[in-house]
Formats: sequence, structure tokens, C-alpha cells
Amino acid sequence: MTSRDSNWQGKTALITGAGSGIGRALACALGAAGAQLLLVGRDRAKLQAAAAVEHAPSPPTCHACDLADEAQLEALVAKVAGSVPRLDVLAHSAGNFSLGGLADLSVQELDRLYRTHLRAPYRLTQALLPQLRAAQGEVVFINSTAALQASPTWAAYAAVKAGLKMLADGMRPELDAQGIRVLSVYPGRTATPMQERVFHLEGRDYKPEELLQPDDLAARIVNLLELPRTAEATDLIVKPMKKVVR
Repeated sequence: MTSRDSNWQGKTALITGAGSGIGRALACALGAAGAQLLLVGRDRAKLQAAAAVEHAPSPPTCHACDLADEAQLEALVAKVAGSVPRLDVLAHSAGNFSLGGLADLSVQELDRLYRTHLRAPYRLTQALLPQLRAAQGEVVFINSTAALQASPTWAAYAAVKAGLKMLADGMRPELDAQGIRVLSVYPGRTATPMQERVFHLEGRDYKPEELLQPDDLAARIVNLLELPRTAEATDLIVKPMKKVVR
């Protein structure tokens, strides 16, 4: 990534799941464009590696946090709300995955999916609403095409992702009225560490070159965030071209 003149100079973006995958790619894209970054993820070492964004205006702030843990989530809320007066982008990209049928997948795994994919985005958006309002900012939900069509053994994951879709769709009119735009992104199979684990669980060969690339998705997201304020992109659905992957 190389720096360029843009309207991101002086703006602040908080990205969850920034240690790898789409979250990391989005952090690199926004950092290269000039945004000040707040990076959130479970693994501090991965966050610090992601923080080494070429040409970023200043070192990103890293917050190690398991969003499924309520105490850690509330500590993150207190830190950010108390130190950031305005927030131009809040991007929810943190995720985990569990595969299994009704007889096999525990309710504890369902709870973990719910807390990461639905409860944490709700709580963070709620808590940082004053900062988003001050910046007339943007909320980005990195969802999944699983939210649009469930399949066997994917029911739990698809259910929480469908809930995230409804959360975004329901809050959009409310936030639009406050000058805050809401974008939902629905990627198909993407070459990320989590997707590699999914392929392993499915007993399939992992061929990242046949999947969507995180940098390509990040570039499209930044393009949509840069739309003039007379427009709002609400949904972005992107799938790999290869017919052998869903």
C-alpha cells in the first residue's frame, strides 16, 4: 500500500478483528489513506503486526480484547469512549466460526457465536454513538453470504449472521436520521485464516487463489465509504467467480 492524498487525513477508524483477514486488510487500506487507526483483536502480537501499516500518519492504537467476554468488552468501551472524541468509521470485522448439526453443536458454541457476531457489534455501536454522531460517521458490518442462505451444519453461524443483517437493516433508518451511514458487506468465501479452518472442518482442500482476496474487498469498502454524503451504499455482496465454492 502507498499513501495518497485523500479525505481520510485527520479521521479516526476503529476496526475489530484487525489482526487478520478482512479486518486487517481494511486497517491497512484506511491507514494507507491517512486515517488514524484503533485496532481491536484477541491476539496482541497480530494487532501489532497489523499496526505496522506503511505510511500511516501515526502509530495505530492496539486494544487486545476478546469481544465474547463481557468484562473485556466493557473495558474496551470505557477506554475508547473516554479517549476518542469522534469516530469516523466503526468497522465490525471480528469473527469466529463453529460448524455442526443440531445434535452436535453445543449451546455454549451458539452463545459464543452470538456474543461475538451480534452482541458485541450492538454494544460497541450503542456505546460509541456519541462519537459517531460527532463525526457524522459510518458503521460497517462485515457480514457473510451465510446470512442470506443457510445450509446444513451452518445453521448456528448463519443464524447469528442473519441477526446481524437485521440489526444493520433495523438501525439504518435511525442512524441515517442522525447523519450516520450504515453499510453491510456480505463476502463469499474469502482467503483468510478463518476460512482455511472452515475448509479443514469441511474436509476440503484449501485453495486461497480461488477465493476472494481480503485486499480487494477492503479496497471496495473504502470506495463506498468515500461516496459523497448525498449517497449511501447499504449492501455489498461479493462472491468468488469459481463455481466450486459457495
